[in-house]
Amino acid sequence: MSGLAVVSAGLGQPSSTRLLADRLAAATTAALGRDLPVETVELRDHAHAIVDAALTGFPSGAFRAAVEAVTGADGLIAVTPVFNATYSGLFKSFFDVLEPGALEGKPVLLGATGGTARHSLAIDHAMRPLFAYLRAAPVPTAVYAAPEDWGAGAAQTDLADRVARAGAELAALVETRPAPARSDPYEDPVPFAELLAGNG
Repeated sequence: MSGLAVVSAGLGQPSSTRLLADRLAAATTAALGRDLPVETVELRDHAHAIVDAALTGFPSGAFRAAVEAVTGADGLIAVTPVFNATYSGLFKSFFDVLEPGALEGKPVLLGATGGTARHSLAIDHAMRPLFAYLRAAPVPTAVYAAPEDWGAGAAQTDLADRVARAGAELAALVETRPAPARSDPYEDPVPFAELLAGNG
């Protein structure tokens, strides 16, 4: 098993987005009942590389390793801050540079953070359509955290319950999903002449 990949698009440091991502990862591994490798990709650390990859079509260096961690994982946790009632531009740009089909069938847990509970619908109105287009397999429960969810009392308990439920759903999908066949694009490359002919 390759493990879990966590994509956090938080811009601050520390970040409530990263905090939520870490809690979702912990809940998933707890539900699996065993240690599982978890690779966290902080998009803020790769912002320039994401732009470069969008321009060139090729991720390079440390960013390429981050992309491979996400596309090769058995399950994905994707968490973004909400800006203007949708996911962040950095979050969208990362998924834009992935190869077509890279997330097909991959179990995904969606999470988001925002300054008000009114933005919670961004998960269903923006994130789910994005991952449907990418042909991924989001779990039913998504987790949105507003500032009041981090406090004490009922709100914090409700957040903990939602995190645990979402983590259990992702764990169940990871357990039942067949191991993906990972092809090596460099094993049987397209002849260079054929590539040139396609651009004519």
